[in-house]
Amino acid sequence: MLKLLAFDYGASSGRAILGKYDGETLQLEEIHRFTNVPVMVDGTLYWDILRLFHEMKQGIHQCKKIGHEDFSGIGVDTWGVDFGLLGPSGELLGNPVHYRDKRTDGMLEKACGLIPKREIYRQTGTQFMQINTLYQLLSMKSANSRILDNAATLLLIPDLFNYFLTGEKTSELSIATTTQMFDWSKKGWTMDLLDKLGVSGTFLTPIIDPGSIIGSIRPELCSELEIGSVPVIAVAGHDTESAMMAVPADHEGFAYLSCGTWSLLGMERNRPVINDASYALDFTNEGGFGGTVSLHKNIMGLWIYQECRRTWNKEGRSTDYKQLEIQAMGAKAFTAFIDPDDPIFLAPANMPARIVEYCIRTKQEIPKSTGAFVRCILESLALKYRLTLEELESITGDGIPVLHIVGGGSKDELLCRFTANAIGRPVIAGPVEATAIGNILCQMLALHELGSLNEARSMIRRSFPTKEYLPVDRAMWEDAFERYKRIIQGGK
Repeated sequence: MLKLLAFDYGASSGRAILGKYDGETLQLEEIHRFTNVPVMVDGTLYWDILRLFHEMKQGIHQCKKIGHEDFSGIGVDTWGVDFGLLGPSGELLGNPVHYRDKRTDGMLEKACGLIPKREIYRQTGTQFMQINTLYQLLSMKSANSRILDNAATLLLIPDLFNYFLTGEKTSELSIATTTQMFDWSKKGWTMDLLDKLGVSGTFLTPIIDPGSIIGSIRPELCSELEIGSVPVIAVAGHDTESAMMAVPADHEGFAYLSCGTWSLLGMERNRPVINDASYALDFTNEGGFGGTVSLHKNIMGLWIYQECRRTWNKEGRSTDYKQLEIQAMGAKAFTAFIDPDDPIFLAPANMPARIVEYCIRTKQEIPKSTGAFVRCILESLALKYRLTLEELESITGDGIPVLHIVGGGSKDELLCRFTANAIGRPVIAGPVEATAIGNILCQMLALHELGSLNEARSMIRRSFPTKEYLPVDRAMWEDAFERYKRIIQGGK
């Protein structure tokens, strides 16, 4: 039996997942789970990167402890845009800063004052978000950062973990295309944009394709963990692109929604889509396995719900998901709507209070109960998905018959039902562990255990169940969608 170890780091937790393939189906075993809590120090929000690497070593140790030391590869996927900087001797110069830190406030506008916005998009085909690596670097340059001045190497988070494991400094394609620093016409870093912002690009490393073997675990790490030499494989390092690989579609032209803290909704294409329509609607192009490109939009996903739960937990209220869902089902439909992508919802905060503030600004009824807040969030997300799906159809000219929801959000039955109702077409939910599955699939493809992405998806359909949701109450949702569009346009 082939065994492969996937490390999947999300914005709030991480897991070590062991994939076991018997030649026909894939089974998953959770080896280690841990929290990923950012740390605020002196007004700056950091990732606790050394503890996260410690948890990776704990995952490897636990895998060996329970008798699975015979795994044949390791792959790492994480969130996008963030990075660590190394000094000339390869030492980490500081903890990576969290993308929700306030240092990028105003940086997108500053960059577009130096370079025309359309020119940035023409080169990168990337959605404009103030959290993008390009604007993080501009913020450091603007603050005369000594760390930036002394940096010899920039590594995005999955590449940084791969460096900790192997000592090799590389940049994997999918994570590189989250930065707004990848030039699709040149298939490499856009040094032109960096030069115009006054940032030297000499610290960037060569870009490699997902499915490349980076190297083996460092000998000293093998000795510490008492394991043999194991190859470290560059999987699709951005968790969205790993999840995309695990969509169990049996046809072309499908749309996917990778649903978790962020929601990413899009389609798989054979080449980047960079034109007036994709620019006007602000869609991103992300590199994937085997030359594929994901055309999608980043949407603030279950983050708002998660932050509400965090606030309610502090107040001593019940935050059990099942109970919250029951309360939401009992709340009045379509009381109020929010635009999940409004800047008010970006930073950690008392999120119920932010929803109230948004409703006051847009002259809507304020949710009165916990269930009403949850319903407002989930209905708004479903309607945002409808809007984004229609934008995607207008860009590509393709009709989209079905939406695949993968990731943690596929477990949320109420969200899946609302989404099917909002978009007026079937939703196929699952697999839940799509990111870890995609990570493992990429390792299998790199090791030639599978012959193609289509073969991999066929295996996924045999291995993991899905659930179909069909649309109902169409008239109600059509009326709600028209009202939703008016409200979010008025909220800008």
